[in-house]
Amino acid sequence: MKEQLDRNNLPKHIAVIMDGNGRWAKQKGFTDRIFGHRNALKAVKEVIEGSGEIGVQYLTLYAFSTENWNRPKAEVDALMMLLVKTIKDELPTMHKNNVRLDTIGDIHNLPEYSQKELLSAIDDTKNNTGLTVILALSYSGKWDIVNATKKIAEQVKAGTLAIEDINESLFEISLDTKGIPNPDLMIRTGGDHRISNFMLWQLAYAELYIFENLFWPDFRREHLFEAIKDYQVRERRFGRTSEQVKMM
Repeated sequence: MKEQLDRNNLPKHIAVIMDGNGRWAKQKGFTDRIFGHRNALKAVKEVIEGSGEIGVQYLTLYAFSTENWNRPKAEVDALMMLLVKTIKDELPTMHKNNVRLDTIGDIHNLPEYSQKELLSAIDDTKNNTGLTVILALSYSGKWDIVNATKKIAEQVKAGTLAIEDINESLFEISLDTKGIPNPDLMIRTGGDHRISNFMLWQLAYAELYIFENLFWPDFRREHLFEAIKDYQVRERRFGRTSEQVKMM
């Protein structure tokens, strides 16, 4: 399927909601959800390597939402340890594949050891020039919008910004995704038809692709290529008519 893709019509930025780890574990007969999270690492490698192979520039993985802090403490602690171990283990591969690591979200809420490992890896890969992998950690779209609003309000309060100068462009550069193009394609596994408080502003015109009967641990690069192939036959109008798009 990779050979069928139009390399001149690739999504610049793909966002992924990696859903279904717990249900996958239950399906396999395990009551511990962390079993699903551990087995999801293969899928993470596949989507990163597949994106890098074909020339996608940005890949954002919804790794841990602000709402996930409400999960059982044992699961959260295990996820944080898994995050640190994965970053350590994958750092040589990231360099080999010229991958740059970045993050969005309120990472100050992460345990100190997780923050340290994450920021070290980001700094270590900052000069890589290939695919940028963005981990959304302690992130939610509502948090991002509220945080951006606070930044703008502080400027107005300080007298460095007039209310009439507030516009979409200013708001966009106040978001945590400043400097990152908005996603062209959002992929979700697990069958749910919602964006789950993920990049609410940035996904305004993203194309959505839902895998109905596929949980994240079973995701492979062929599924990535399937979603991109579907994306390539869609007409992206951005509020225009089909006739206007054809004339552009």
